[in-house]
Amino acid sequence: MIRVAIRHRFAAVALELGFEAPATGATALFGPSGAGKSSLVAAIAGLLRPDEGHVEVNGEVLSDTARRVWVPPERRRLGLVFQDARLFPHLSVGSNLRYGLRRAGRRDGIGFDDVVGLLGIGGLLGRRPHTLSGGERQRVAIGRALLSQPRLLLLDEPLASLDAALKAEILPYLVRLKGLGLPMIYVSHVLEEVVQLADTLVLLEGGRTVAAGPLDVLMARGDLALAGRDNAGSVVRMRVARHDRPRRLSLLAAGDLQLWVPLQALEVGAAVRARVPAREVILATEAPHGISVHNVVRGRVRAITEIAAQHAALVEVAVGETALLARVTPDAVARLGLAPGVPALALIKSMTVDVLAE
Repeated sequence: MIRVAIRHRFAAVALELGFEAPATGATALFGPSGAGKSSLVAAIAGLLRPDEGHVEVNGEVLSDTARRVWVPPERRRLGLVFQDARLFPHLSVGSNLRYGLRRAGRRDGIGFDDVVGLLGIGGLLGRRPHTLSGGERQRVAIGRALLSQPRLLLLDEPLASLDAALKAEILPYLVRLKGLGLPMIYVSHVLEEVVQLADTLVLLEGGRTVAAGPLDVLMARGDLALAGRDNAGSVVRMRVARHDRPRRLSLLAAGDLQLWVPLQALEVGAAVRARVPAREVILATEAPHGISVHNVVRGRVRAITEIAAQHAALVEVAVGETALLARVTPDAVARLGLAPGVPALALIKSMTVDVLAE
């Protein structure tokens, strides 16, 4: 487990932040600018010595102010990647990467060739940082951090300085990193990045921790400010159950939930994430006829949260062990007689489901 709790006062803000997360997969620290994300990462890395705090990774305490424990940053075995790559400009890409190996002082972890292949930077080894694109520099920075053989990888908004095209280029490489089994803490204020990468979500706002837990659980909660965003929606871990090639459709399944989506170039059994935008979910109490919607999902209303400022209601529909989030009008809630415990149908167009490969 990763356990972090800090209290720290800056001149303009007081932070009281903390979370617990599995030491596997990716944990995203998500929130607006000024929420405390980077300060929390700095405390984990040992770059910020908080007024009060405790940092623990897999049972090893890296800092604890109450017990006067403080492991210096260079001995924490943490890999850190910032918004800017911070590569050594006078060294080639290969030499920048080997610096990470020298810093590690050990060779029993991920190897040089493995990192180069994983990040697709084999053709860059002889070049200098100033000749690289922003995405290439970040991939090299990630590689250098990996070769330091860290127990935990910290990524502080590594895509913030990149345009949309470069972000789309590098995100798949970050997803591939999860195959190493190395835990990551990923800082972002962009929901699309978090949805694609995170397994655990920590919501921060105004220097406080609002909520923490599995990504799919928090994304389906209508009572969190996250659900009020225009791009909010539920995220469900699913598998490709089968392909219907004549209809050009694929069926995704997770427990009681099944979703038809456009035909996917994935093998049956492949793990995916299905993202269903809340604004695209239509609710009904009776099965419709003669419509184009492929997915009519039976569930039960779990909770309803009204957002008065948006003249909207967020309805959580439980489907077995999973849940879908729908954004509708308060009038629709009243007309359908929706309330916690009431059966409901969620109508979802196949074309509105985003399918992200794990």
